Amino acid sequence: MPDIVTMEVDRGIALLTLNRPDKLNALSYALIDRLMALLDEIEVTDDIRAVILTGAGDRAFSAGADIPEFTASVAQGPNRAVRDFVRRGQAMTARLEAFSKPVIAAVNGLAFGGGCEITEAVHLAVASERALFAKPEINLGMPPTFGGTQRLPRLAGRKRSLALLLTGDSFSPAHALQIGLVNAVVPHDQLLPAAYDLARRILRHSPLAVAGIITAVTRGLNQSIGEGLEMEREQFARMVPTHDLGEGLRAWAARRQPVYTGR
Repeated sequence: MPDIVTMEVDRGIALLTLNRPDKLNALSYALIDRLMALLDEIEVTDDIRAVILTGAGDRAFSAGADIPEFTASVAQGPNRAVRDFVRRGQAMTARLEAFSKPVIAAVNGLAFGGGCEITEAVHLAVASERALFAKPEINLGMPPTFGGTQRLPRLAGRKRSLALLLTGDSFSPAHALQIGLVNAVVPHDQLLPAAYDLARRILRHSPLAVAGIITAVTRGLNQSIGEGLEMEREQFARMVPTHDLGEGLRAWAARRQPVYTGR
C-alpha cells in the first residue's frame, strides 16, 4: 500500500505530501503518527533545512479529521476521545508550530477543520487560487480541537475568527490572505514553485538564525512583551559565539555573500 505521508528531498527541502486523496487527505490517526515520525527524522537530518507540506490529488490539502475513526473514539467516552483524537491532533499542530526548521504549507485545495488548523500552525503558507478554507466543526456540534480556537484568533483577531468558528462558513483564499492565514495566493500550477521559491529564499541564510527567529516568535507570542524580549536576547546570545554570526559580519564588511555552516 502507498505511504499515507510521502517524503521527497530536493536540495535541502523536504516535500511532505498527505497521501489519502480518495479520502480528501483526511487526518487519520495513522496519518498523524506517520507525519510526526517524519518530522522527527527531518529534525535530526542536517541536510534537510526546510519543509513543504501539501496534499495529494487535485481536490484537497486536507478535509480535516477522519470522521468515522473519530466517531468510534467518541463512542467510547470522553477520556478515550481526548486521548486518541484531541491530544494526538494538538501534539501534531504544536510540533509543526514549534519545529526548528521552517515549515511551509502549500494549500492545494480544501483545507477544512484539521487541514485549516495545520495551516494556522505552520510558519508560512501559500495557497492555490483553488483552495477553500473552513472551520466546520460547529456543524458537528463541537468546537475545533487541534488548536483552532486559539491560533486563528491570534492570527486574525477575535471577531473575525469567531465569525468563522461560529458559522462554519467556508472562505476563499483571498479572505485567508486578508486575515493573515496565508502569505500568498498563486495560480494553481504555480503553487509548488512558489512554495519552493519561498523556502530557497530562507535557505540563503544561517540555519541557526532561522531557528532562533522561529523560536523567539513562536514562544514570544504566548508571553508578555517583557518575557518575549528576554527570549529575543537569549536567541541572540546563542548566536554570538557561532561561526555563522562571525561569517555574516565578515561577509558584510567584505561586500561578499556569506557562507554559512550552521555552527
